[in-house]
Amino acid sequence: MDQHRSQHPPNADGSGGSGLIETRSIDYVPARERRGKVWHQGPFWFTGNFVLTTMVTGFIGPALGLSLGGSVLAVVLGACFGTFFMAFHANQGPRMGLPQMIQSRAQFGIRGAIVPFAAVVFVYVGFNVFNVVLATQGLQTVLPGGTTLWYALLIGLAIVLAVVGHDLLHVVQRWLTYLLIVVFGVLTVGAIAHLQPHAGTTSGGSTFTAFLVVFSAAAGYQISYAIYVSDYSRYLPKDVPAKKVIWWTYLGAAGSAVWLMSLGSLLASALPNPDAIAGLRQVGNDILPGFGTFAVVVSSLALISIMAVNAYGAMLTSTSAVDAFRKVRPTVKARVAGIVVIELVVFAVALALPADYLANFNNFVLLMLYFLIPWTAVNLVDFYFVRRGHYAITAIFDPRGIYGRWSWQGLTAYTVGFVAMIPFFATSFWTGPVAKALGGADISFAVGLLVAGVLYYVLTRGLDLSAEEAAIAASDRALEGEDAEGPEAHNGTPLAV
Repeated sequence: MDQHRSQHPPNADGSGGSGLIETRSIDYVPARERRGKVWHQGPFWFTGNFVLTTMVTGFIGPALGLSLGGSVLAVVLGACFGTFFMAFHANQGPRMGLPQMIQSRAQFGIRGAIVPFAAVVFVYVGFNVFNVVLATQGLQTVLPGGTTLWYALLIGLAIVLAVVGHDLLHVVQRWLTYLLIVVFGVLTVGAIAHLQPHAGTTSGGSTFTAFLVVFSAAAGYQISYAIYVSDYSRYLPKDVPAKKVIWWTYLGAAGSAVWLMSLGSLLASALPNPDAIAGLRQVGNDILPGFGTFAVVVSSLALISIMAVNAYGAMLTSTSAVDAFRKVRPTVKARVAGIVVIELVVFAVALALPADYLANFNNFVLLMLYFLIPWTAVNLVDFYFVRRGHYAITAIFDPRGIYGRWSWQGLTAYTVGFVAMIPFFATSFWTGPVAKALGGADISFAVGLLVAGVLYYVLTRGLDLSAEEAAIAASDRALEGEDAEGPEAHNGTPLAV
């Protein structure tokens, strides 16, 4: 595994120093520290999405009475649609050398970015709560121990992985990919051969409504990954082809989502009481006694890995939020403290989670969609159509810089986009008037993307990009200076601005 070189200069042969724990945080990754292979994005996001929570998303269609064919079609289209936006964020990592969410300061302002930051931390914590619950249930099928004990152990392991950081997470995800493909390949063949799915119970308008609910859930689930894509592509060389970064990310994330969500739909269509853990055990043990239990254990281990990925991202986002109001020196100690605090919150929420977590999970996926859609629209429109990938990186850390503390264009587009979605919301606790008129169909994601994206583009038409050129040039000179001096010159601190 390549080691981070932010505390040690490279050796004559180009190899890194001997440090184990990642030292970079929300700061810029200099060109001389860039390395890695672009195809590694594929297995990283394949395993990142190949977890039991992904399969649970596939349960939604059959639970609403949708047929297996309709459920599979809905998750395939929804997952492919949502991954489209997520994958295009991956290209921002190599171009900017920054974690995903801190880049939002260019659209929302140094302090204004706290608005999407708050929603994102909610997503991270929510996902890790569901992940630790499922992982605990899986391991308790073969091992003793109470819920509280397992929560503590699993969260502790996730903390260790997140603290070591980027490189270890990439290696773990890559090797888990090979194991998961083999195990779930056998499970999928066995499920197709042994299970008999029942017919759907919906008809007419209710079928269309159920289809849209599943489509939105699958799309929202995938879009939720957009919040940390660049966290794991920011160490790639600057000149890596954009198409390769985007497509490797897309193939990995969409491939595992389509596979596992479809398998979830099959299990839910054939089993009287669908449950992720029990379903896997039953199908696997029908193939070979004990194989189902083995598959559950493997799946639980994969959940630990993605819990670490979520904790890592939550630390970066929360650090970015605090740094906007009180300057944070992104040291290793600060990284560790941020990760531990986030996971303590996860631990507390998991202990308080109601027994009917699946119903809550469905609502959670929809809430993610609602809060993240306007952000992803604004962020992508800015990167690809407004500023076209040209940013003054040092100004992203400077409240007096060109991006300012608050950016009314980004905040307005986000707020209006979110408000425009409200009449189209359809959840178990509230349904908007337009959604009611459509029979409960939720098309808010399309409204949010269109309104927030188009409005942001319109509001920034008067932006004087030529005035930013001097700041970008000064930033480039400063970044080149850091690269020439070596990473030890800044010791993991954002460039002075």
